[in-house]
Amino acid sequence: MSAAWTIRDGKGEYLPQFAAASALEVGRRIVPTRFDAFRLHVAASYREVFDRAVAKVLAERDWQIVRMPARASKRPSTPDLPLAA
Repeated sequence: MSAAWTIRDGKGEYLPQFAAASALEVGRRIVPTRFDAFRLHVAASYREVFDRAVAKVLAERDWQIVRMPARASKRPSTPDLPLAA
């Protein structure tokens, strides 16, 4: 599975070192405190604390959690080639 979310800084540049499969995972990478992934999904109050911690880091550093832009296909497009018989 490829990463789909990352951080964009105030200059509009993407920070690939924070790339992850979900916005939640990106948030877990930027907060200074460790948050349990399971509890984030099952405990609303725990998630609120986490969301505040993430919002604080994002505001302090002028960052945003964003979906990464789609990359172009690495496969060269080939016109219909004859198949070997």
